Amino acid sequence: MGTRAASSLRPLHPPNLARAAIQAPITRNVEIKVKDPLDHAAPAILHEPRDYDPVRAKNGAVILISGAGGGVSGPAGIYPSLADKFASLLHIPCIRLDYRQPARNKYCTPDVLASMSYLSSRFQSDRFVLVGWSFGGAPCFTVAAREPERVVGVATVASQTADTDGIEQLAPRPVLLLHGTGDTCLSPRCAQNLYRAYGEHPHGQRQIRLFEGDNHGLTKNAPQVEKMIFEFAARCLGLAISPGAEEKAGHDLVGSEETRVREMAEGQDLAGGEHL
Repeated sequence: MGTRAASSLRPLHPPNLARAAIQAPITRNVEIKVKDPLDHAAPAILHEPRDYDPVRAKNGAVILISGAGGGVSGPAGIYPSLADKFASLLHIPCIRLDYRQPARNKYCTPDVLASMSYLSSRFQSDRFVLVGWSFGGAPCFTVAAREPERVVGVATVASQTADTDGIEQLAPRPVLLLHGTGDTCLSPRCAQNLYRAYGEHPHGQRQIRLFEGDNHGLTKNAPQVEKMIFEFAARCLGLAISPGAEEKAGHDLVGSEETRVREMAEGQDLAGGEHL
């Protein structure tokens, strides 16, 4: 599967945003130039705060990365909601990144690095939290190992273990590992193995949560998963969550499991062999 046109990426926002007391951020489809032998752009969706201030944002940003088929909705369709909340409640930019060549870490890693450069040039971002689903754990941990100063934390949902050796260099930076015990695509042992690979660093911060009976996309526990990632990113970036923002961060902006699966399909996250 090759590169999708940035202009075709959907959805821009979660389906229930209009009913929530959250102002929609500036959201646009963008192309991120990547310099490597493929020499073409990675498609993405950018969520930008309407009142961006790099000082208030502490130069922080988040990059959301999907699985083996690429896509921009993420597990259980949480990425549009998370990105809107990061931009509107934490006032930080967020990129939902698609890949030029999904499932090929040698190309997906430069996609993530180029996204960091894009955010740095546009928003002065120099501290990043990476979030990856399934295959997306591989480029997250690879980039984190290469960028010990700029990547301040990594969260994964149902990550694979292939090409994730970078987690061994992550500590003492925080890691959040989420997985369902009913995952028939990648065993929850993957999360347990990653937890062990992180190691017992004296100042390390590793957290694992296994959701009983849940699937590869954690669709049964999606609101809780989304809130855990939101709070994890805020901690990593040193950003305080106001009481009002904390309450809004817990709002379910997607809805039923059926709706979540439709959101994943629209975002192309179930392409390339990914399934629940």
